[in-house]
Amino acid sequence: MRPIPRPCSRRYFLVTTATAAACATIGASRLTAATAKQPAVPGYLRGYEAAYATHPRAAAIQWFRDAKFGLFLHYGLYSLEARDTEWLQFREKIPVATYAKLKGRFTAAKFDADAVTDLALAAQMRYVNVTTRHHDSFCLFATQQTDFNSVNSPARRDLVGELAAACARKGLGLCLYYSHGRDWRHPHAPNNDAWRGQPRPQYDPPEPTYATGAAHDLQQYLDFMTAQITELLTNYGPIAAIWLDGIAVPLSGDRTKFKCQELYDHVHGLQPQVLVSYKQGLLGTEDFFAPEHKAISNPSGKPMEICSTLQEKSWGYNASARNLNTDEAWAKLGAARMGNANLLLNSGPMPDGSIPPEHARVLRELGGRIRRDGFPAAGS
Repeated sequence: MRPIPRPCSRRYFLVTTATAAACATIGASRLTAATAKQPAVPGYLRGYEAAYATHPRAAAIQWFRDAKFGLFLHYGLYSLEARDTEWLQFREKIPVATYAKLKGRFTAAKFDADAVTDLALAAQMRYVNVTTRHHDSFCLFATQQTDFNSVNSPARRDLVGELAAACARKGLGLCLYYSHGRDWRHPHAPNNDAWRGQPRPQYDPPEPTYATGAAHDLQQYLDFMTAQITELLTNYGPIAAIWLDGIAVPLSGDRTKFKCQELYDHVHGLQPQVLVSYKQGLLGTEDFFAPEHKAISNPSGKPMEICSTLQEKSWGYNASARNLNTDEAWAKLGAARMGNANLLLNSGPMPDGSIPPEHARVLRELGGRIRRDGFPAAGS
């Protein structure tokens, strides 16, 4: 793993300097647009120009409420094994070095961003959310923070970049899943010594690359994540949302150690329209809530999005899992709308990166039903 930038390092200076330059560029473009009285607006926010001109995030929140339906993609090294899905490394206690060998088989030969986005449009979806980096820490984007990524695999491809370009061409919002509370590779990620709920696999003998005791420094992991999220928000155009996962870990101890509000403020400073979610809400300052499978109590009135799957109990592709039929998927959409929530419906691409044919068929049939009958009615 490459060195992680620290606040006093030259590399950290370069990252933050690039961020400042990006923010200055954004500010300059806004000034030019304001002068022309035609404020620049991200493609997915066309139709919300007036609101965007005065409050970009408020415009994005209204867009999100109106969107109703999105496509979730869980894809990574775990997909290659087609079993036990994205928790494969944890549940089977695969050593870090052994698991890393999967990178040598990652080709994404049939991952097709145009096909994915066309399918989302056919299903009447307004946005796509992709796992940029799951708990195993393998990244689907061109990152300078680690060589454990798709560009440094046989695929030689930046899959996030390809999706970003396709979404921009077609007016879809791009949301970026990012594993925050859990990481099974980084030496200084939350460990089993300090956090309950087993953030790490329980290896026997212990994993030699993990920092423990006095040598463990959570700040190094926080710096790593901040640098990666900075890359995601400066290299891929307008982003609709940063979708954080792994909430059980900060909830199991002193959540202030994760400095999440600083991260949220950093995100909004880079792109003011970006919405931030951390599952059911870690601090209460998130822009929307994103529980799994069913709605939660929501006295705040903030937008809510329910994420669920097209494979029974599986997010990443599982060859032995049962696929839902169209009526079952429609029932999930109806339940979400009854709870005044969006539905983020997940498909786990197959090992080669293609969408399972059964999922593609269901998504097209859902779109046909929506075009014919409209979305299910929202709750009162």
